[in-house]
Amino acid sequence: MTRRQRMNVYFEPGLLKQVEALAERRKVSKSAVIEAAVLSLVSGEDDGRRDAALSKRLDRLGRRIDDVDEAVAVLGEAFALYTHAWMMRQLPIPANENEAAKDRAADMYVRFNEVLVRRLAKGQRFLNERVRDVAGRKEADAGT
Repeated sequence: MTRRQRMNVYFEPGLLKQVEALAERRKVSKSAVIEAAVLSLVSGEDDGRRDAALSKRLDRLGRRIDDVDEAVAVLGEAFALYTHAWMMRQLPIPANENEAAKDRAADMYVRFNEVLVRRLAKGQRFLNERVRDVAGRKEADAGT
């Protein structure tokens, strides 16, 4: 039977409290908790488990990001189609002016897309502007 050797170790108070709490929960000594932690670290057995868990989480996040990307693409296309259809049918058009109205709607749609691209390039977002407006109103209300 081999004899154990003593080693003095210093811990931050918060970490020592965690070790004490874990030892109490598991009904073992603090030395046993620390020995198990060091053995796990030295043997590397936690590395594989930790890597597997991390990989699983990353895969799940990747799938969710793909779902969000698809949803945004669908919403973007739906909004584009709606905008185009709305501009084409905004006002009732007499039959003899139908072709001119279609050309005008196509021009409006092109201008709409140009404005949209410019706003996105500048980082302007409708919802962000509304949030700033509401925050400004709340500040003004609080000042009165």
